[in-house]
Formats: sequence, C-alpha cells, structure tokens
Amino acid sequence: MNSRSSIYAYLEKPSMVDYPKHFAAVFFTSGCNFACGFCHNAALMGKKQAGLSWERLENACTKFKKDWVNGVVITGGEPTLAPDLVELIHLFKDRFGFDVKLDTNGSNPELLAECLPLVDYVAMDIKTGFSGYPDLVHYSATANIQRSIDLIRAEAKDYEFRTTVIESFHTDEQMDEVAKIIEGSKRYALQAFIPRDELPGKAFRTLPRTTAARLHQLKARMAGTADEILLRGA
Repeated sequence: MNSRSSIYAYLEKPSMVDYPKHFAAVFFTSGCNFACGFCHNAALMGKKQAGLSWERLENACTKFKKDWVNGVVITGGEPTLAPDLVELIHLFKDRFGFDVKLDTNGSNPELLAECLPLVDYVAMDIKTGFSGYPDLVHYSATANIQRSIDLIRAEAKDYEFRTTVIESFHTDEQMDEVAKIIEGSKRYALQAFIPRDELPGKAFRTLPRTTAARLHQLKARMAGTADEILLRGA
C-alpha cells in the first residue's frame, strides 16, 4: 500500500445536500482529464497532487463516524483516475460502515465497472450532447461516456445523471441530444450554472446564472426521458 491515499482534501463539516437522504462526509481526489472552464473545483483540476496519509484519512473517518455521518461522497477532480479508488471504497464501507456515493465524469468505464458492485449511489455528469464535448470540456472519447452510461443504468444500485446548464451553450439542440443520451434512465438532474470569480475559464466568470425559467423549460422539454427529472438551483 502506498503511504498516501488519493484523497487530497475533505470538507470539515458534513453535508446534507451532496448525497440524497444522507448526512455525508465529502472527500476530494485531485486531477482531472476534462478541462471544464466552469468547474467549481478548479483547484483539483490538472495534475495529481499529494494525497492525505492513510492514517490521517482513517482519523477523519473516525471523527465523522462520531458525528453521526452515515455516508461518504468521493468526488474530485475525477475519482476514476485514482489508482486506489477500489481500496478507498472498501475503507469507507468495510472499515467504517459508510454508504458510498461516487461522482464521475464517465471517462473511465473500466474502473467504473469494478466500482459499481461496491458503491451505493453514482452521480455521473452528462456535460452536454456528445457533439459538444470537444468544445465544452476538451474531451472527445464519447464512446467511453456512452459505455459508462450503459453500465450505470444496468448495474448501479442507485444513480443519477446530471447536467449543469449554461444557457449560451446548452441550446435546445444540445439538450435534445442529452435527452436521447439519458432516455430510459431512472433519475436526471438539471443544475443551475452559477458564475464565480475563481472559475478557471475567464469567459465563464461573467456569464449569467442559469434562470429558473430556463431550467423549468428544459424540464418540460425533456419530460418522459427519465423516470424523475430534478431541478437544482431553480
């Protein structure tokens, strides 16, 4: 075992919004193979950084357990780039008894397939229609994205797909592509884009926040493509 884990940081206070129906500890891996200018975790993008020692990670879990935490979110960065992801899941579940939610961009279906029997919930970003991936996130291997979607729908215990809607990019045409991608899924969330000064793409920092009207419009447009369509930030 490497002396350091792939967990780079964690929220000191548990979250009530990051894992449905759970009081959850949120752990971050570093490094990502997408380059989203609107990423709210920009500090975790790019090259992989030194992680916490396993001892420090276990101490954090012990504290969270005492604080009535019952779930863990592994997010990033992109967690499926972490070579010890399976080991981390076993630590959280077997050692401490947490339910585990995994966030992913869907770019590593091979490791995702290994993780699906272990985790309790998967949240996968559908960044846009496949035709928009090269421009929006600088990633073009959309066959990997499709494979991950198929794996999650077939094998995940519980899951959601989600899209952060940027009104100037996520046109009706792009969202019609997304509707085809998610058709027949269990749960899909439309999330508001919120501009921030620290976003990595300067052009995104001054874009308007997604309006509630646009989110509701898209919910109606995409009705029937998933069993449940959620709005976040409307």
